[in-house]
Amino acid sequence: MEFVIEFINIRKDFKNKTILKDISLKINKGELVAIIGSSGCGKTTTLKMINRLINPTSGKIFINGEDIASKDVIKLRRNIGYVIQQTGLFPHLTIRENIQIIPKVEKLDKANVEKKTIELMEMVGLSSDEFLDRYPTELSGGQQQRVGVARAFAINPEIILMDEPFSALDPITRVQLQEELIDLQSKLKRTIVFVTHDMDEAIKIADKICIMNKGEIIQYDTPENILKNPINDFVNEFIGKNRIWSSPEFIRAKDIMIDHPVTCFKNTSLLRCIEKMRSSKVDSLMVIDKENYLLGITTAKEIQNKSDRNILVEEIMNTKFINVKPDDSIIGILETVKKHKIGQVPVLDDKGVLKGIITKSSLVTTLSSQFLDTEEVK
Repeated sequence: MEFVIEFINIRKDFKNKTILKDISLKINKGELVAIIGSSGCGKTTTLKMINRLINPTSGKIFINGEDIASKDVIKLRRNIGYVIQQTGLFPHLTIRENIQIIPKVEKLDKANVEKKTIELMEMVGLSSDEFLDRYPTELSGGQQQRVGVARAFAINPEIILMDEPFSALDPITRVQLQEELIDLQSKLKRTIVFVTHDMDEAIKIADKICIMNKGEIIQYDTPENILKNPINDFVNEFIGKNRIWSSPEFIRAKDIMIDHPVTCFKNTSLLRCIEKMRSSKVDSLMVIDKENYLLGITTAKEIQNKSDRNILVEEIMNTKFINVKPDDSIIGILETVKKHKIGQVPVLDDKGVLKGIITKSSLVTTLSSQFLDTEEVK
């Protein structure tokens, strides 16, 4: 995959203190990467190196394979959108003038710039007629931040840097802007580097999360992998023990299924099926072929209704069964179990091969372990 941003052994020393310790990082084109950590961990320093607001003590940063140290810094910055917590809007300029400042410096066509400005205002949910001729002080904090986002997109940049842009806003406005950013990113697919100190925000918006501590990258992965597999105690404590339960869509069938369900072949007699159920302490069997494809399901109740126990299971097995995929979320699985009033759900891959089974008891065990963990934390 083509890397749009790459840090190689970046170190930053300031007044005999090391701010960044030889970090290396690759950010793919079109990804939204959240850099997160406690105050003083180096996350904002890392962000500001991308547009050379801060220069490294050693190491190199490449954008599209080009060393940014060799680029003209003004041209570099004009091609990178930048949104900060305080919006950075010029108070003496109207909203229109704020959005158009870089396009005008670049001497772009006036008619196109005006058209683009109206599109940008629409994109961030503000009325052009109502807001373009106002000044920043006449807008709320949330409205100003929307203008800041619009200005960052004005030059159609490939890269956008966002330094805690929503942290000063009230919770409702913050959630609205997070959702708008997710929607924008799904349409425009820019490469966005987003600094935050809020793990919930990072999980919600990011394709990948970079957790930093004391100038080092501790873990860099997808939100799902970080939630399920924190690399060490620091990450585990940082994300919070039960954080996965605030994002249940990341809990998949493959995480909670019974890996080796009790099975039989279609030419097994009902008598042997009952014996197998008793010895394995289950009330159903998955009927498979030699390649592990699921052919049907039979239950103890169905077998007990048959007087002839010598017939083969293929004659009575249920071939119309509900199933889920390994990557289906626990939310959908719970809805499926409830809707169809079933006691077990086989987990099949795309080819129909049996990978596991989810039972009501395995769901209860999963949910109760979360409850017990929560009680322990209390």
